[in-house]
Formats: sequence, structure tokens, C-alpha cells
Amino acid sequence: MDIQHEIAATRRTVGARTLEAGEAAVVTVSRAFPTDVADLWSACTEAERIARWFLPVSGELRLGGQYQLEGNAGGTVTACDPPRGFDATWEFGGGVSWIEVRLTPDGDGARFTLTHIAHVDDDHWRTYGPAAVGIGWDLGLLGLAAHLTGSGITPDQAEEWSASDEGRLFMAGSGRSWAEASVASGVEERGDAEERADRTIAFYTGAEV
Repeated sequence: MDIQHEIAATRRTVGARTLEAGEAAVVTVSRAFPTDVADLWSACTEAERIARWFLPVSGELRLGGQYQLEGNAGGTVTACDPPRGFDATWEFGGGVSWIEVRLTPDGDGARFTLTHIAHVDDDHWRTYGPAAVGIGWDLGLLGLAAHLTGSGITPDQAEEWSASDEGRLFMAGSGRSWAEASVASGVEERGDAEERADRTIAFYTGAEV
């Protein structure tokens, strides 16, 4: 794998949004794929295909339906506009955040854009910063790219790859890219951004900070 190419293929931004409950951090990932919007919608909303690049999912994948990703988050689908996008709550470990997925034409392909919105007063966010969710989404988009190009791997193979030297290099590069995105967006000073990214990289890779 060309790790730098894969990392560079994703656009990353970090921002803020005011919610009724207070200030929230906004993390956005975006990547173009060699397919059309209809196929990308299918890959992101059909349980059989989601399991091939992300995680097995159960529940009702429809407006108002509840879903559960195996070993990960669950929530409720709060908006659905096929094939252009959907919104959902992202509930994990007793916390609630939100995701917004948008699919748009992009030249000869289609672009996937996901925005993850989380409260900034959350202890997890204060400790780990945008890379806490960003590395996970980068891994997800890597899996989606492999699925759409026909080079997908099984969940067991993906788990093994994540523990490999190549997998750890990818996650480290992803974490540093999120620190750069946070600094470029004016959200954090470089020292704080790099410190939080280092903690997140250590969490994902098992390396010492």
C-alpha cells in the first residue's frame, strides 16, 4: 500500500458548531471514489455491503429506524434523502454525538463526505481531540475504497492488518494529518494538537507517548 497516497486521498477539516446544548466540535472527512452516487449510496446504506467494508450492522436502516454496529456505535437515523445523504445519532460508551453523510457527483466519480459532531466538553474529546474519531473514519474510508475497487478484505484480515507495521504506520500518519487539519483550521495551537494526536496514535497503535 502507498500509505502517503491513501492518507492524502482524504480531505480533513476541523471546526465548531453551536448547538442548543452548547458548543460542539465538528470533524469532516471527504474522499472521492471511482463510482457513481447510486452505487456509493448502496454501499453506505445496505447492511450486506456495509459489513463488507466497515462493520456488521443490525436494525432498521430507514428514517426513524435504530441501528447497531457490531462492537461499536448504535443510534437512530434522523434524516434520509436518498441517494444524497442521511443523518444519524452516534451513541457509544454512554455518550451521544451525531453524523451527517453527504454523497455528491465528483467529476467521473462520486464523493463521500461525513461530518461528525461532538460536544467539546466531553472528557474524551478534551484528551484525544479530532483524531479520536478521525483515525477511525480514515480507516473506514480506506475500507470503502478497497470495497469499491474490488480489493476488499474480510473483517478478520482488516483486524490483522491494523496490528501490522503497515497498519500502525497508516494510523500514525492519519493522526498527524488530523493534528495538521486542526492547526490549519485555527482550532488548536500546534503543540496542543500534536500532543492530543500523539495520545490518540498511542491508543490505536499501542505505542508509548
